[in-house]
Amino acid sequence: MKRVAIYCRVSTLEQDATTQEKICREYSQRSGYEIFKVYMDNGVSGTKESRPAFDEMLSDMRLVRFNCIMVTKLDRIGRSLQHILSLFNEFNRKGIHFIAATQNIDTSSAAGKLQMQIIGAFAEFERNIISERTREGIKNKPNVGKRGKDKKPRQKRGVLRKPTFYEEK
Repeated sequence: MKRVAIYCRVSTLEQDATTQEKICREYSQRSGYEIFKVYMDNGVSGTKESRPAFDEMLSDMRLVRFNCIMVTKLDRIGRSLQHILSLFNEFNRKGIHFIAATQNIDTSSAAGKLQMQIIGAFAEFERNIISERTREGIKNKPNVGKRGKDKKPRQKRGVLRKPTFYEEK
């Protein structure tokens, strides 16, 4: 029997991870898996390799408290292909299976392992595209870094400003 750890993550505090938890619980129930624990990170980006609940889950995994990790989608666990592959190398060494419930990925099969690697590459590609678009948008926006009605550049700190008027005697 698979003893599963469920990991849920949302990037902002305005989002809700309970939908992810519900999907994973239903998948576990249908498949006859025992849920060890639900780990939830709220308001934490997937680009960060260190996240509070994620780190706790990895510690429990290293103590072999479960034999399977489940998420709704692969991008919940990470966005960097290098990070995902290093995680999966560790999962393999520990005998931990990985399931992405809505993507039909189950690394207990060769096909599931291949599919996970392909999707991981696309997740990293998507993250890089978003970063490029953000940089281009900031570069092409004329008033970024300026404030006030006249949109003058901000004054540098530590620079003496000329007085606007002098009193003559």
